[in-house]
Amino acid sequence: MMFRRALFRLTLTYTLMQLILFGIFAIGVYAFVTGTFDFDAAQHDGEASVNAAEQGFANLRTGLVVGYAILLVLLPLSSYLMARAALAPIRRSYELQQRFVDGASHELRSPLSVVQGELELALTRSRTPAQYRAAMSRALEAAGGLIRLTDDLLLLTRESPGELEASFEPVSLDELVRRVVGLQDTGTARIAVVTSQSVMVFGSRELLARAVANIVDNAVKFTSPADRIEVSVLSSGKSAQVIVRDNGGGMTEAEVGHAFDRFWRAQESRNTPGFGLGLPLVRQVCAAHHGKVTISSAVGVGTTVVLSLPAYQP
Repeated sequence: MMFRRALFRLTLTYTLMQLILFGIFAIGVYAFVTGTFDFDAAQHDGEASVNAAEQGFANLRTGLVVGYAILLVLLPLSSYLMARAALAPIRRSYELQQRFVDGASHELRSPLSVVQGELELALTRSRTPAQYRAAMSRALEAAGGLIRLTDDLLLLTRESPGELEASFEPVSLDELVRRVVGLQDTGTARIAVVTSQSVMVFGSRELLARAVANIVDNAVKFTSPADRIEVSVLSSGKSAQVIVRDNGGGMTEAEVGHAFDRFWRAQESRNTPGFGLGLPLVRQVCAAHHGKVTISSAVGVGTTVVLSLPAYQP
């Protein structure tokens, strides 16, 4: 409704502005033609020349009026098309923002409901210290998830990479990946790190670790405990890459197309812990480091995520 009103007003404004401009142009043309015509010479040539000049002026007036009438029909249509084109990016941005707000509201409500429910349950009647401790642990876990969600939302709202580049420094990508995998792979030996050389990039150690951890965490979540995950660190010319491969259930082409949408989650992963912000955050971090992230996947085959960054050139 709001955009319909804006479209109508913008169409009306464009139409009026163009009609005024064309009206001024038509009056200017007529005034120039009549003002520069030499009536004395026409009178010297005789009455026929004067009549011919007046007929020419009448034809000019008729042509300008008819042209203006045609514009009265055509300009609203062209103005409508221009107004739609002008509002299209604004409408798209508004819809994305609205979807983001709706998703954020929903995701924020879930952990808050857990905290509220646990505290209300604990206060309904006297309980043992163990029961209080359990309720407080669950509330604390939900609060921790809320903090992580808030941090991710704040990071995703940063538009300028300059806000992040202030913390950039040379980072050993292979060492960073080994440390991240060591925290993820707690004694299960599911994740294999493959690297043959030291790979350096210039960036934020914390943000790069967050991006790699999100990719590895997704691979762990969506593969069975018996599956192996391979994390490779490669350097090719001016590019450094982190490649995470798994042989889990994989994704359809449509799901891959939505993988970077904020708060989007595949139907099969609804019961898996998370907020649907992991891959959008990875893409944000890559963009801030002038890199990119790509996904290739097939159902029943597995998923490969490639994080590409500019290699560090001292």
